[in-house]
Amino acid sequence: MSADLPEYYFRVRENGAFVFRVDTENRNRRIEMDQIAVVNIRNGEIKPHGQRQLGEQDLAEIKSWMEARAATLAARDVDDIHRAIDHLNLTAQWANSRATDTQLDDVTDALLLAMHDLRSVLVRKKADRLMKERGAK
Repeated sequence: MSADLPEYYFRVRENGAFVFRVDTENRNRRIEMDQIAVVNIRNGEIKPHGQRQLGEQDLAEIKSWMEARAATLAARDVDDIHRAIDHLNLTAQWANSRATDTQLDDVTDALLLAMHDLRSVLVRKKADRLMKERGAK
């Protein structure tokens, strides 16, 4: 089992990860994880843990993980939006077919404001993109 373990382990946190070096080659044959760094995905910062000096391999592995993690998070963002579209469709169906007057009274204003806000943002962003396209031509 220990031969299949990666050399580095990344304990994900909200805006990055704690980076550990995995050691299975010790005299007790136990898995040991030694924290070597803290990573911030948002600002790209890599802070060595304690008085450590990170080697080239450490930095290369960390940067590779950061790129992969950023891609994963970006894909999740888009997937979340597609789910939101599904939820809007399901909400429309619910409002049309199953919602009671009391339930509609409870959610209508909040939904209308949220949809108005979203529509305003989408229209503004689309107009900005169209203006950029026209300016580029």
